[in-house]
Amino acid sequence: MRIAIVAESFLPLMNGVTHSILRVLEHLQERGDEVMVIAPSTSDTDVSSVVKGAYVHRLPSVPLAGYTNVRVALGGVNRVKRILADFAPDVVHLASPFVLGWRAVQAADQLGLPTVAIYQTEVPSYAARYGVPFLENWAWNRVDNIHLMASRTLVPSTFALNQLRGRGIMRVDMWRRGVETARFNPAKRSTAWRSKVAPDGHRIIGYVGRLAIEKQVEDLAVLADIPNTKLVVVGDGPQRETLQAALPDAVFVGFLGGDDLAQAVASFDLFVHPGEFETFCQTIQEAMASGVPVVATGRGGPLDLVENSRTGWLYEPGNLAQLRGYVQDLMGDDAKRRAFATAATASVQGRTWPVLSADLVRHYNEVIAGVPAGEADPELTSSKGPFS
Repeated sequence: MRIAIVAESFLPLMNGVTHSILRVLEHLQERGDEVMVIAPSTSDTDVSSVVKGAYVHRLPSVPLAGYTNVRVALGGVNRVKRILADFAPDVVHLASPFVLGWRAVQAADQLGLPTVAIYQTEVPSYAARYGVPFLENWAWNRVDNIHLMASRTLVPSTFALNQLRGRGIMRVDMWRRGVETARFNPAKRSTAWRSKVAPDGHRIIGYVGRLAIEKQVEDLAVLADIPNTKLVVVGDGPQRETLQAALPDAVFVGFLGGDDLAQAVASFDLFVHPGEFETFCQTIQEAMASGVPVVATGRGGPLDLVENSRTGWLYEPGNLAQLRGYVQDLMGDDAKRRAFATAATASVQGRTWPVLSADLVRHYNEVIAGVPAGEADPELTSSKGPFS
């Protein structure tokens, strides 16, 4: 089939959206599909115009204020409409749509093209974190309009499913995320890497992700003085200098990718994730595949990924004393931590990207054929959480 993927962000920026697109492109390339990616332009002259067999059509863009490596595409609906009309796709895939995706869903609607929208980023909730809470209602209206217009919306977690259905968006199905278990696995644990970041032999508490306001990495300061532990932060972003000042005893290793990232994650003793606005949280899944138990906030995607008292702990959002207590619980009990680690690894087996990408193609075929989105399983849409 012919597929147009409209990417709100793409290479060279690496984030959860880009990662998912790349894995999908690999699958579509193996199938022999014809794919075009529409994405914001980049100032990086080394970026190829063909990625995993897909031609990348770059639209003029400007950097986002305060986050210069994130770019916002310019141009109106008609421009996107002309690009789509020329390519004549069978289906349009909207990757985390908000600005460019809003234009694309209107353009596709005008052309009579079916659309699959991937709800992946809880943009409206970022507003308060970034000091502009008055924009939250406007942002939710934008999200509502996009997903009401889309032929089908795919969400990665039951929290996101409930969230959109609660806003009256009913053409919604579940599409989770794959994990590369060949790359992320306990065998990648490295004594040498551990000695490098924790030369005194301390147990390692690790975080992986963007260093941005919405990730709430500063909350990890509550873990700073837990005896015989070392906090290691993997990632980069606009808050790095601020966080280094707030967490002076932590080790910041910067952005890691490929096997370097897999080695680092497997070398952790515990993975922590404090962000409250994750629709899924791929890094949690990668940690679990690597044999590392997790302590994460009990909101959003982590609710589906972490099973309390089996693969990790979920703490009440904002309850940093509980975060600290759960970390102390696992860092102080080697046998419990090993049991959680074994259960964590077992829990993600079978969630490979080829399996998940094949499921995405099924959704493509169904919207092309006009098949309505499936009715959600009542058990999946339960509003009860771990603190109910």
